[in-house]
Amino acid sequence: MFFKKIHSLFPFVDLLKFIVGVAVGIQVIIITYNHFSGFFILADMEHFLLRLLRGTLLSVLAGFIIAYPDIYFIQYLNKYFPWKQKTGWRLMFQFIFAVFWAFIVSVVVTLLAHALNPYTEDLMLVLRSNALIYGVVNVIMMITLEAWLFSMESTRSRIRSENLERELSQIRFEVLKNQINPHFMFNSLNVLSGLIAKDQEKAQMFVDEFSQIYRYVLESIEKQVVTLSDELGFARSYMFLQQIRYGENLIFKVHLPADLLSMFLPPLSLQTVLENAIKHNLISNEQPLTLEIYLEKDNLWVKNNLQPKISGAMSTRLGQKNMVKRYAMITHQQPEFIVEANEYKVKLPLIPAENESTDR
Repeated sequence: MFFKKIHSLFPFVDLLKFIVGVAVGIQVIIITYNHFSGFFILADMEHFLLRLLRGTLLSVLAGFIIAYPDIYFIQYLNKYFPWKQKTGWRLMFQFIFAVFWAFIVSVVVTLLAHALNPYTEDLMLVLRSNALIYGVVNVIMMITLEAWLFSMESTRSRIRSENLERELSQIRFEVLKNQINPHFMFNSLNVLSGLIAKDQEKAQMFVDEFSQIYRYVLESIEKQVVTLSDELGFARSYMFLQQIRYGENLIFKVHLPADLLSMFLPPLSLQTVLENAIKHNLISNEQPLTLEIYLEKDNLWVKNNLQPKISGAMSTRLGQKNMVKRYAMITHQQPEFIVEANEYKVKLPLIPAENESTDR
């Protein structure tokens, strides 16, 4: 689990390339410096390559022993000592850990190398020298890993943001397409045509509410959230048109306290639930459909009596999926869709004003 989490941040192949590159670079510098300083004279190129190979293998081993705890410690610091809030403490702890862990690893690796092929130099001198080198290298490695992690997180955040924006655009398109549904427009215009001949005053009201619906759709479609007050106004306009069509067979009730009206939810959420209820249930004199909006346990609920149509198009649940995605983009709370014996209920979490999206 530990390694799986680390490899999700730093893929093993990339980490291997990084450590090998650092190991080879350090060994070349050390071997070259020791040769020209007279500390350890090389006999020939073959001697150089053998020493480089041996040193690189040990350094790669040490690199992994150092890197994994470093990455784990960085993750720990990100959680409990974030840069923005505790910069000073983080720098101190990170430096102490880098030097201390590098010292431990340098001693182990040096003693292992000495056991495999004893040093001709004084062992204590080699231990001190390696401890200093490992300490400096680990501080540099910590800085490099931090920069690498920051770069990858920035890239992931940008990709995630682009994907979310692309997905949000698709959701907006689907929602807008549903609101300009030709069936809804045809039915509405058909009802309006009948009203013009029978009741011109009601026909004018129908036109006003119809225009309110599409004005609201165009104004709210680019917003992430709208107030419950605005959403209820739109829902009432939508239900007015439906009640003109279905008459007293369609009953609409709202029981909400006034202090909720300033809270937020994704636009067209109510309309999606109301439309699905009307679309998938029978509505007749014998079986009137009742839609009710109410508050329960600090959540907005919409319920209707369940009387599904025997025939008709199979539900794709696209509206539900889009609603879940829209909620996921703005809050950890999620809508719920509950089927009971005689009722269908939908929970729409309300978002407090302090959590309102700045994209509104």
